[in-house]
Amino acid sequence: MCRAESGMKTVRQQGQAPKHMGAVDGAFKRFLASLTLALATLGAGLAAPAAMAHWGTPALASIDVFDRVDGTTLPVYAYGGQQYVVGTPGHEYTLRIRNLTGERILAVTSVDGVNVVSGETAAPDQSGYVIDAYGSVDIAGWRKSLARTAAFYFTDLGDSYAARTGRPGNVGVIGVAVFRERQRPIAYSQPRDRIAGADAAAEAAPHAQSNEPAAQLQEKSAGRLQRSAPMAETPSPLGTGHGRDEASYATRVAFERASSAPAEVLAVRYDRREALVSMGVLPRESYYARRGPQPFPGALRFVPDPR
Repeated sequence: MCRAESGMKTVRQQGQAPKHMGAVDGAFKRFLASLTLALATLGAGLAAPAAMAHWGTPALASIDVFDRVDGTTLPVYAYGGQQYVVGTPGHEYTLRIRNLTGERILAVTSVDGVNVVSGETAAPDQSGYVIDAYGSVDIAGWRKSLARTAAFYFTDLGDSYAARTGRPGNVGVIGVAVFRERQRPIAYSQPRDRIAGADAAAEAAPHAQSNEPAAQLQEKSAGRLQRSAPMAETPSPLGTGHGRDEASYATRVAFERASSAPAEVLAVRYDRREALVSMGVLPRESYYARRGPQPFPGALRFVPDPR
């Protein structure tokens, strides 16, 4: 059964990428464009910045996880039919979702079992991002309003947003439920070039803009790591925290789902390196890598006799 929804669209002003991203985010600031977010449950949607490379070749969409501190896209490891990335405690990250189709899609996105737009325990029929044909979207945090987000960062289970809101059971997984759009009559054409309305601008006004250089971003990450509980022999599972306040503008758009069930569901799991090694996702360190450098690695020898 299909449902008509109103939505919104966000736009970043030309030449005004957030200063707080600093040098570490310079690699993808050039690609920031408008992204679209649809609020399915409330009959609304939003849009925000977009673009970036992808892994895998799903039928409708793909996901990347970008480490904002290191400035790199995290490599993906396949194991047991699942996809995994290594998260570094304290590091902020961005999700990148790419639309691989020639039509708009709705990407209902969750982190640790929590909807990244509404904060609800995630379900496919909730709010999500609308992505234009062959476009992409960057999601850098939990949406707080049409103008602000709280940054994602890898952290211990107890500090994760899911655990702090009483829902620790699904930490360590990022999910995207992808919906196709119901086709409209050809005679009906919806404008594509829309900008954020006055409501979004007014909502943004009371908030001071973040202006943190790369060095401060590194210091914040180090501080989060130091505040984490000391590592035990079995480390705490990695989750996602509710981080610093950032500018991220969104506006409503219209989107009507072609079906009540998602056409595709994507998932990527994450944890710290040692946890993935113990699971067998990553290889164990070899003896030669563990023992460190040796001052005399080989004794004087000559060719031995054959046996």
